[in-house]
Amino acid sequence: MRTIIALCALVAVALAAPAHDDNQTVLVKETPLNNIGIEGYQYAYELSDGHAHQESAEVTNAGQENQSLIVRGSFTYVEPETNVRYTVNYVADQNGFHPEGNHIPSI
Repeated sequence: MRTIIALCALVAVALAAPAHDDNQTVLVKETPLNNIGIEGYQYAYELSDGHAHQESAEVTNAGQENQSLIVRGSFTYVEPETNVRYTVNYVADQNGFHPEGNHIPSI
């Protein structure tokens, strides 16, 4: 009887264990957002699956009526079905968001 109970307990523990995922995404590189200041900020990260993002911002015309924040950056992602890597570079400023990439049609 004890053997059956021990066997059942062992099976229950094995079934309760999380499945091991070989495709788990992990952080490869990071520049944390710890350098934020009055003039702007910077941060970046890269993941093991090829996704990445970097961004910096600066305040222009500080203290004036037309003060604004200009953000420049890029992000990269991998299309899961085709495994094609895409990169988008962008600027966001007082005139809006302006993305550029080889896969984005230009106006």
